[in-house]
Amino acid sequence: MNCPDKELESESKPQFNIEFKIAEKDFNVAGEAASKVKKTLQQLGLETEVVRNVAIIVYEAVMNVIIHANYGQLKVIIVPDKVVILTEDTGIGIPDLELAMKEGYSTATNEIREMGFGAGMGLPNIKQCSSKLNIKSQVGVGTVLEAIVYLSSKD
Repeated sequence: MNCPDKELESESKPQFNIEFKIAEKDFNVAGEAASKVKKTLQQLGLETEVVRNVAIIVYEAVMNVIIHANYGQLKVIIVPDKVVILTEDTGIGIPDLELAMKEGYSTATNEIREMGFGAGMGLPNIKQCSSKLNIKSQVGVGTVLEAIVYLSSKD
C-alpha cells in the first residue's frame, strides 16, 4: 500500500526514541536492533504481543535495508498510544510494490539466498505484524517504510 501524501505518523512527539544506522550487508545490525528494541519495550512494560510484533517488524525491515539498499537508518519511536518503526534507505527502491507484498516474491540475489535470507517474507511479515503500514519507494533512489503498532485495540 502506498503512503498517501500526508504527514507521517512518526512526526508525533516521541516519548522514547531508538535509532540505528544500517550499512549494506551488515547482517549483525538486524539482530542487535531487534534485541535492543525488544528489551526496551519489555522494560517499558508493553504487552507481550506488541513487543513480539515490533521486534519482528524491526528485524524484517532492517534485513530489507541490509539486503536491498546501500545504507539506511532505523528509528523506533514510542509515543503514548503506539510504536512507530521507520526505515529510510538509499538504494534500488521497489519497482513493483504490489508484487513485493506477495508472500514468496523476492529479488534477493543467489548469494543472499544461499546465506538463508531472501525468502520473500519480509514485507508480508511486516504487514501482518503492523496495525498500519505506509511505504514510499522510488526506483534508483530508495524506500521509506513506516509501520505502526497501536498499543490499544485502536486500528
